[in-house]
Amino acid sequence: MTTSSVDAAEAGQEAARRPDVAVLVVIFTVVDSALQVLLIERSAPPAEGEWAIPGGALQHGESLEQAAVRKLAEETGVTDVFLEQLYTFADLDASPADGSVGVAWFALVDPARVRLAQRTAWRPGWWSLDAVPRLAFDNERVLEVARERLINKLQYTDAAYSLLPPTFTMRELQQVYEAILGRPLDKRNFRRRLLATDFIAATSEMRSDGRHRPARLYRFVGRF
Repeated sequence: MTTSSVDAAEAGQEAARRPDVAVLVVIFTVVDSALQVLLIERSAPPAEGEWAIPGGALQHGESLEQAAVRKLAEETGVTDVFLEQLYTFADLDASPADGSVGVAWFALVDPARVRLAQRTAWRPGWWSLDAVPRLAFDNERVLEVARERLINKLQYTDAAYSLLPPTFTMRELQQVYEAILGRPLDKRNFRRRLLATDFIAATSEMRSDGRHRPARLYRFVGRF
């Protein structure tokens, strides 16, 4: 066998040993003042009947970001929301002989805009983070990293814009922050802190829900 033939054979063997690559998307929302995550009930092996984070194989010619956008659209019907690469996990799925790599992303969506995928198999559902069932493929680890990243994002970005409508009250914004942080916040300090950033701006509009006096509406600067 010639040197070139040996090199070609080794290259073919190396290609055959490449691990499976999957793209996972941790999709968060806030409903009834609680942070929730979208999970999929698996309808086929492996881990049939268990819940998992939405994901799928990277398709031929597809970038990681394109795969994440595709999966987000398939599950929720939206794409123009906060979406960021999270972390690359090795061996979440032990079934492939040559190993697996899971490239995780996380997204934030407004529940009013979401239209969950309608299908009898691979059923989707929202789960509160304090009531998440046992997850397949060590997905608890992915979810923990995603929540930590989200909490950190609130400290220095306007990531929460995807969880709210175009205009909102300060009270609604505080409820979103409290749901993510998992603790109550002082109303005055929260208002002062957010107004000191360049994330939000007051509008000329007011809203009354019948129980409280009319409240000023705000918007995220440059987002809508």
